[in-house]
Amino acid sequence: MKKIDYYIIKKFLGTFFFAISLLVIIIIVFDLSEKIDDFIEKKPPLNEIIFSYYLNFIPYFVNLFSYLFTFISVIFFTSKMAYNSEIIAILSSGVSYRRFLLPYLFSAVFLGLLSFYLANFLIPRTNQKMMQFEKAYIRNPYASSDINIHMQISPGTFVYLETYNARTNTGYKFSMENFKNDRLVYKLNAERITWDSISGLWKIRNFTKRIIEKNDEIIQKGDELDTLINMHPREFTFILEDIKTMNFMELRDFIEKERLKGSKSIKDYEVEKHKRIAFPFATLVLTLIGVSISSRKVRGGIGMHLGLGITITFAFILFLQITTVFATNGNLAPWLAVWIPNFIFTAIGLVLLKLAPK
Repeated sequence: MKKIDYYIIKKFLGTFFFAISLLVIIIIVFDLSEKIDDFIEKKPPLNEIIFSYYLNFIPYFVNLFSYLFTFISVIFFTSKMAYNSEIIAILSSGVSYRRFLLPYLFSAVFLGLLSFYLANFLIPRTNQKMMQFEKAYIRNPYASSDINIHMQISPGTFVYLETYNARTNTGYKFSMENFKNDRLVYKLNAERITWDSISGLWKIRNFTKRIIEKNDEIIQKGDELDTLINMHPREFTFILEDIKTMNFMELRDFIEKERLKGSKSIKDYEVEKHKRIAFPFATLVLTLIGVSISSRKVRGGIGMHLGLGITITFAFILFLQITTVFATNGNLAPWLAVWIPNFIFTAIGLVLLKLAPK
């Protein structure tokens, strides 16, 4: 690597981390002003606020805005280099435009890998601590509002609950059916089912059990029964935010279990999984676009480039939101919904690269 490579990398990463640091400080100030009443009321210890909440708060927002600020950083310092005729000097010295792009791509790959690590491994751990703090000092305990719950807890075994109370871990109008070779062989009905956290069993009250054989049927009734069922109360209180506490492998395994159960939110989970890969790649795509449009010296200078850059960034975000809606509420595959903006803006980047001054 040459001095010019270190110069561009220093400019790129320095601008990025400076800008993202300012943003995080602003977000913390606004968040603190919003939650100050909760802190006064619940009186959490100061070290809990700093180390359990805000220290774990930072990685999430750094990653959330990383591709946006990567693009803005590239636009800002590259247009400044163009305005000062530095790019003209570099290209006039015999450096090809492709060679000029190398330090940009190196920095973008570094930030993309950092984003991938944050999204898939570090942030799930920090989100766990942050959500524990929120449950203790900010939010009320989550309560399930689901009715008519259907799920498959194992191949051929289906469970139904009319309602579930998350505060008491109690379900009402419970039914469990087991099928073998598409034939019902076992059915359990109960008025109420309650989770015993000590024994790890479900207490079933006012139950009727049917065991169906080829030429016979056995019916048993009782007031109370302790039994082991392959389901846990957290499956009824799960909210979409909880997947943010899972690393990539845990999320992948969770999606497979939810697919087995026939979960209605499976597309939301798959969109989250693919975002964790697509967003780091977007860092590379937006860097390519940023260099292409800001390396040309124009009369508008930095302001012209920043305005164009922000417009492209918001177009990218808007496009992603639209395709995500088509995935969650339509028939568009989740992976395709997340990757379509990358495909389109990669094509735009290649066209802009071809038109860039060389």
